[in-house]
Amino acid sequence: MPYFLLAQIAIVAVVLAEIFIFKTGLFSDIRFWLAYGIVVFFQLLTNGYLTFNNIVMYDPEVIGGTRVAYAPAEDLFFGFALVTLTLLVWSRIKPSKGE
Repeated sequence: MPYFLLAQIAIVAVVLAEIFIFKTGLFSDIRFWLAYGIVVFFQLLTNGYLTFNNIVMYDPEVIGGTRVAYAPAEDLFFGFALVTLTLLVWSRIKPSKGE
């Protein structure tokens, strides 16, 4: 399955998980978007370095073609899904302040 399609599935799955399962309100919290902005900055920095220097190479047959900082845009999609799912799970399992 192409990388681009998997990345799209990952985003849809995580957004649906927030809407129908976790219901944390994460997407309306400015702290999430600020934190995610920091993650994206460092993700682009790292991906740019790794792909520009051919440390990581992608098969052009399986990526969408759009690149951001030399890396496929799909990497940003997977990064969003990974960070968001981690925060959703954390919000569900973290102990409350009274414990």
